[in-house]
Amino acid sequence: MSLNALYVDFNSYFASVEQQLRPELRGKPIGVLPVMAETTCCIAASYESKAFGIKTGTMVRDARKLCKDIIFVEARPVLYVEYHHKLIEIVESCTHVEKVLSIDEMVCKLTGSQQVKDNALKLAAKIKREINKQYPFIRSSIGIAPNTFLAKTASNMQKPDGCVVIEECDIPQKLFSLKLRALNGIGRQMEARLKRYKIETVEQLYALNREQLRAAWGGVEGERYYDKLRGIEPYYVKNARSSLGHSHVMPPEQRTIEGAKAVLHRLLQKAAMRMRSYDLLTSHISVKIKLRDQPSFYAESNISATDNTLKLTDALEALFKALPMAYNKIEPVAVGVNFTAFSNAQDAAYDLFTEKPNANEVKLNKALDILNLKYGKNTV
Repeated sequence: MSLNALYVDFNSYFASVEQQLRPELRGKPIGVLPVMAETTCCIAASYESKAFGIKTGTMVRDARKLCKDIIFVEARPVLYVEYHHKLIEIVESCTHVEKVLSIDEMVCKLTGSQQVKDNALKLAAKIKREINKQYPFIRSSIGIAPNTFLAKTASNMQKPDGCVVIEECDIPQKLFSLKLRALNGIGRQMEARLKRYKIETVEQLYALNREQLRAAWGGVEGERYYDKLRGIEPYYVKNARSSLGHSHVMPPEQRTIEGAKAVLHRLLQKAAMRMRSYDLLTSHISVKIKLRDQPSFYAESNISATDNTLKLTDALEALFKALPMAYNKIEPVAVGVNFTAFSNAQDAAYDLFTEKPNANEVKLNKALDILNLKYGKNTV
């Protein structure tokens, strides 16, 4: 089994960008906040902060208790996206980036002589060296393995600034020292679920067959995990979709027309991000608002095929204008947005009156997706 994947993970990315741009922050414990407020939490921490036990999700007040000298800075998402693209270009100058997985993670497919361990290590060293030439305070950990899953696992095994190889001969023994939560896809809830199946170690997890893993996961992802642990790249079939959307039951305090509109906009952004992940365009959008003690409001519209969040937002605003003024006094209890009439983005034929999306629009939509994936759904 060859080495097929090289995974690049930028360490404490947001904090590292701040230290790269601001010399006064270098070597200091810093926490990056979404807003400058005592009631919020860190969305990133420098390695100097991590030494005190501060991490993503640590509340400001708790961070101050752990480190009295911590410096808080407000996040600058536009800059992080800008540097994200610069870093992709640097890695691309060394080898092709197969897939960008988040704002601070990407995977490169190894081919030919790159699949030999010594050559893969030389490539990793070159990537680090080229990044260091331009941005010495942005460090990365690199994992090299037969598949993406194990390469990501390897990249997490030595931080910061590490490089770890998992070869076929290392499987599974090199994994047995890891905690279950060290494996991608196993969070707190999944760990609890596995424990109900008496699975508490990676060794116990690895010993299960496909059927047992499917039962533990409650679906086909368990079978895929069987392959992932063994260095096999699982095959994902893109299902043909007839519709894609999201709905939401409104909490009592938001049951106003303004609240319904705000939630619909968040649902639209979430659906647009999913649609782009499937390389689809939609040419039909519909909105539904369930009302208390009233017939539901429903509106739909045909649009030129698009995956552009701004164009979809304009379509949503137009549909919302059809809501009768008399509804201002009623109570919306649930809302939903739905896309249908899909076409493949790669094969799209744009009509005479529709401009093909320009590079800036594509970059904007990618930036929205990257930030929402990193910060959490509906951040932007």
